[in-house]
Amino acid sequence: MNAIISVSDKTRIDLLANSLSNQQANIISTGGTYQNLKDFGFNPIQVSDFTAFPEILGGRVKTLHPNIHAGILAKREDESQMNTIRELNIETIDFVIVNLYPFIETVKKDDVTLETALENIDIGGPTLLRAAAKNFPNVVVIVDPSDYNWISERIDSGGNFSIEERKKLARKAFQHVAVYDTAISNWLNDESILSPSEISIGLNKIENLRYGENPHQTGAVYSNLLGTGGIVNSRQVHGMPMSYTNYLDADAAWTTVNSFDQNACVIVKHTNPCGIALDLKQSEAFKKAFDGDSVSAYGGIVGFNNIVELDTVNAMKGILFDIIVAPSFSDEAMEVLQKRKRTRILISEKSQGINSEINVRTVSGGYLVQSNNELIEDPSLWTIVSKRKPTEKEFKDLTFAWKCLKHIKSNSIVLAKDDSLTGMGAGQPNRVVSIHLALRIAGVKSLGSCLASDAFMPFADNIEMAHEGGVKAIIQPGGSIRDEDVINSVNEFDMAMLFTGTRHFTH
Repeated sequence: MNAIISVSDKTRIDLLANSLSNQQANIISTGGTYQNLKDFGFNPIQVSDFTAFPEILGGRVKTLHPNIHAGILAKREDESQMNTIRELNIETIDFVIVNLYPFIETVKKDDVTLETALENIDIGGPTLLRAAAKNFPNVVVIVDPSDYNWISERIDSGGNFSIEERKKLARKAFQHVAVYDTAISNWLNDESILSPSEISIGLNKIENLRYGENPHQTGAVYSNLLGTGGIVNSRQVHGMPMSYTNYLDADAAWTTVNSFDQNACVIVKHTNPCGIALDLKQSEAFKKAFDGDSVSAYGGIVGFNNIVELDTVNAMKGILFDIIVAPSFSDEAMEVLQKRKRTRILISEKSQGINSEINVRTVSGGYLVQSNNELIEDPSLWTIVSKRKPTEKEFKDLTFAWKCLKHIKSNSIVLAKDDSLTGMGAGQPNRVVSIHLALRIAGVKSLGSCLASDAFMPFADNIEMAHEGGVKAIIQPGGSIRDEDVINSVNEFDMAMLFTGTRHFTH
């Protein structure tokens, strides 16, 4: 038997090498792997000796040789092909054990140069893997160190590999190369991720989940190849394992709270924020967010955009939360929080890097891909369409409400006052119902509040209901054919209204 071993990740490669050696297999190797195997006491054959051709171009060309690839690709059941390689004194290769240069780890470094990145693009490795995987009925291709144990045991026992096992290993090899090529393509793309006519998104599995959204569904969580931060890459320092819905809700809390520059607290239930508040004092921001909808907040997810202090944790005493996520926690706060058996504590960073700026959703037959809704708007460009101008306080509340609503499912209505969400209506088929729900949640807190609508208000009845609830000012995109009727209604009730010209649907 002949086996090629050329690995960037040398984890436990001695295990396979030992099993192959015990079966009298010739081990052919290159560069660092060759030296690594020598250090373990094995006696590998240099590729240049096996091919009778030197490594050239500074090692760029090593395994790209007919003696290697014909030995891998020859179909053992094809007598003509076997006669050809015998005539040329080419030996068949039975095992290909390869994983690739660390391109992804290299380009994630802040100071990486183009030259360094290009030198870490593997050419020979993917070619070996593709050749071996193409001929998997005859060649065992191994790319994943987690397979070393069972493969080593099989080699030790002298057993054969079934066609199903070979096929599974081949799929892994092709997938490994596909993800590798995806990372390179994405890194080289200087345009919008949506510019190319073909796109691929590479993912690495972090873990399997107990189940998906419901117990009868399977689930897993993956991270972007070249991205950093975000909920997927957060560090869980306390609590039970994360579930599918935990990830969804935690992401909603984390992305929402990080949309604010000021000290903020966000409480989420079923991906919708039910409490959002700003305050110079973090504990007060929490109290205001909790008061936004204390009923829904119970058992929810809490997000902070600054280090969580002890005062804040004390303010949360006696209230059950499934998850608390923040960039960090003080030692005193963590000591108290770790007494909460059911609460998961996550430390996270803002999401950055390639693919972090897009949103992908599956639909039947394919995918919808769009840029994230992170438009930075200039409030000075908004248009006052009412006779009465909003007061300075109303303008501040309108701006806050407008920032909140794009994180809430459409049709969305937000009521806000004093840098706090006081009520919201989400995911309703018509805007009147959303206004009704927002007013019902707010109760007396709707008096003197400001209202934001994610899309235009189509009828004057929206204004009438808001007025009856005590709303004093409204912000909306505008653009309805009945804008004039809506504006007339606003003026009739001496309310103020702004048009932004921007819609913020979130479906």
